Amino acid sequence: MNKHNLSTSSFKNKKPLLCFLAKGVLLLVVLFLFCFEIVMPQYLYGFNASIIDKVQRAESIKEPKILLIGNSNLVFGIDSEMIEEEIGMPVVNMGVHAGLGNAFLDNMSRYFVNEGDIVIFCHTEYEDDDKILNEELAWITIENHYELWKLIRGKDIWGTIKAYPTYLKDCIGLWIAGEGNRRTGEAYTREFFDEYGDNIFPRKEQQIEFREGQIKVPAINSICIDRMNSLNKLIQEKGGTMLVAAYPIVGCEFTPPVQEYEMFQEELEKQLHCPVISDFTDYIIDEEYFFDSAYHLNEQGVKIRTEKLINDLRIWLAE
Repeated sequence: MNKHNLSTSSFKNKKPLLCFLAKGVLLLVVLFLFCFEIVMPQYLYGFNASIIDKVQRAESIKEPKILLIGNSNLVFGIDSEMIEEEIGMPVVNMGVHAGLGNAFLDNMSRYFVNEGDIVIFCHTEYEDDDKILNEELAWITIENHYELWKLIRGKDIWGTIKAYPTYLKDCIGLWIAGEGNRRTGEAYTREFFDEYGDNIFPRKEQQIEFREGQIKVPAINSICIDRMNSLNKLIQEKGGTMLVAAYPIVGCEFTPPVQEYEMFQEELEKQLHCPVISDFTDYIIDEEYFFDSAYHLNEQGVKIRTEKLINDLRIWLAE
């Protein structure tokens, strides 16, 4: 048998394998298109979908700006327009659901910082394991908005991949039922976020009764502090400034003693490499100004907390 016949015979033997591989690749492409372009997204008007608009605003501002980083204590606790008018810098409220965890929230700061920016972290705790708390919630947040995939750190990719089947199952259920991407008119939806990233659902009165043990002094661990100090270095390298400000603290009969908050702040200032511009005890606000949780303020409470932050910023800027 000559070389030509051997070559032809070898090709014929490999042809079934090549056909199988080609069909496999085609199937994967079809599955990808079905999952990522037809079924997804299903949470386009959900609470965390507000991040789409926040990121677009952050990227569109070319002048020095203020970025607010944290959980829903910012979403339901800040009047960004008021800060912008008083301080004279554009403001973006990047706050999203606490269920994502501090690591995800902190990571948003690295991609949208430019020279002259002020990045203010407003966490309600300083203790975590440097992981995304809920990977399914992360999928609900980023879906097939590919510009948001960069918010998933390399170390979080495997955990996020493992959560995808559960998220996809829920998406398929919503898709089949025709219940996805619906506007509900509820507070926890994208439609009640303004252009700055604040939630503006009407919140007139307190809707929660506080109980013993519900209000706690934040814990601190080195994992969280090390990550924040690394981000502080990165932000400085980009020409920005990182600050830490207080969150709203419920003032009621169940609030821990002031001395405990003072000890917490003293330890926080000792470990962080960036300025802590707030006196946390100044942010103890009467319970009547809260809405539906220990971190969410009603409309009057938002004004009180925002005024305190503006005052902190003015003092820091004057130094």
